[in-house]
Amino acid sequence: MDQLGSLSDAEQGRRLKEQSRMLVLVLGDLHIPHRCSSLPAKFKKLLVPGKIQHILCTGNLCIKDSYDYLKTLAGDVHVVRGDFDEGLSYPEQKIVTVGHFRIGLIHGHQVIPWGDMASLAVLQRQLNVDILLSGHTHKFEALEHQNKFFINPGSATGAYSALDRNITPSFVLMDIQASTVVTYVYQLIRNEVKVERIEYRKS
Repeated sequence: MDQLGSLSDAEQGRRLKEQSRMLVLVLGDLHIPHRCSSLPAKFKKLLVPGKIQHILCTGNLCIKDSYDYLKTLAGDVHVVRGDFDEGLSYPEQKIVTVGHFRIGLIHGHQVIPWGDMASLAVLQRQLNVDILLSGHTHKFEALEHQNKFFINPGSATGAYSALDRNITPSFVLMDIQASTVVTYVYQLIRNEVKVERIEYRKS
């Protein structure tokens, strides 16, 4: 008898659910070493190799070392080119399918005004994606708009932006299960990691 056959129905269901779950790390705007020396130590402690299946980066890694670090966390890493990623051959935009979701990935400097919801919605429709990930503003945002989901993971290092020198470091972990995405935002506030949970269900 195989191992699954010897488990109770409840245990089989739990195992199958775990197998269908996918953890996706979303981060960007690291600006290492120009604006920050590294990721916050408390974030590095949370990001354990082997737990995350996919990494989606909104750009401005700036150096290859940052990309190499992401590759130690997950085998599947997707990066788009930020306005400071000079000489790095990342695409301007990318579409990645994870489970039942089409996920669009851009840096965000192409969107005028930066972070503008109407402009992001136009891009989401052009790419025909369920979730649009963008960065550039260095400020976390996650919201549902016209039955689609929009996430800006902010700056994982807390790097200052053109508009604000006081940035809260943040990244996002998406837990994708069937037609639901549970999004956890991690923010470093007064040297403590705070976590917020947001759920989006594909209609």
